[in-house]
Amino acid sequence: MTEGDRELSAMAQELWDNDINRLQPGKDYRISLQGKAGDSMAVNDNNDGAVYPLFAFVDENIFKKETFLAFISLLDNYESDTGEPEIVTPEEVAENHKFLDSILQTPTMKLAHKYLVEKHLSPEDETQFKEQLYRIWFELYARRGSSRPDSSGFEHVFVGETRGGRTVIGFHNWIQLYLQEKLGHIDYKGYSVSANSPQPDENKHILALQFSWKNGIKPKGSIFVGVSPEFEFALYTLCFLTSPNERVKVQFSLYDVEIVCHHYNQKHIGTTYPVLLRYHKPK
Repeated sequence: MTEGDRELSAMAQELWDNDINRLQPGKDYRISLQGKAGDSMAVNDNNDGAVYPLFAFVDENIFKKETFLAFISLLDNYESDTGEPEIVTPEEVAENHKFLDSILQTPTMKLAHKYLVEKHLSPEDETQFKEQLYRIWFELYARRGSSRPDSSGFEHVFVGETRGGRTVIGFHNWIQLYLQEKLGHIDYKGYSVSANSPQPDENKHILALQFSWKNGIKPKGSIFVGVSPEFEFALYTLCFLTSPNERVKVQFSLYDVEIVCHHYNQKHIGTTYPVLLRYHKPK
């Protein structure tokens, strides 16, 4: 590990320890992993490794918490097809600001802000910091193959997009996955595992999986499960601002994780998600 990775790992551990809104597996939610996903790219195939939904149960009282409520209000503000220009209404801008205001009050985002100020990567003034976050996450840009602003970091990572109607891109958030599955728009097709990756289990907070959404397929996605919106926002923002590398290794809790973080024009987040490298069994 590099010195930078070690420092970022210490910060990730602090964010984890202070994520007071994180859900407990088996208590606040239960997932049903079922079988391993096949290699098929078809939406309706016979290789489906899962008959049942991924989420067997989620205590929705959690969604009444301020940051969850503000986060969920943003999920229906986007046109999923890349190439379709996004029209951002004044109401949606207000919802974006309300979400940022709510997460900036949390211990995780306060820690992230303090660290970024110490590193001279973010302004100390909270209003200016919020403007920086808005630019990184919510400012629109044109994704590949489009001439008009049709995407943002937030939409890609937390909401999901479709390309050509057939391929799902982004979509790395468990809350959106749960809500879309509940509406019948998601068909979970099983977990993904490679020769080197740890076996998933229902108590781990990171999962690689395959699913279809609307008419598109996500052949392999990777998500945190059960963490709060502010934890993901804080961790991804730290990785984006502190590291020029698009793959950052961090260790926290029982997890060795690679955070993939693609920059768009160095100003915006293109995509970001966790990849579980190793799991340390609790002693």
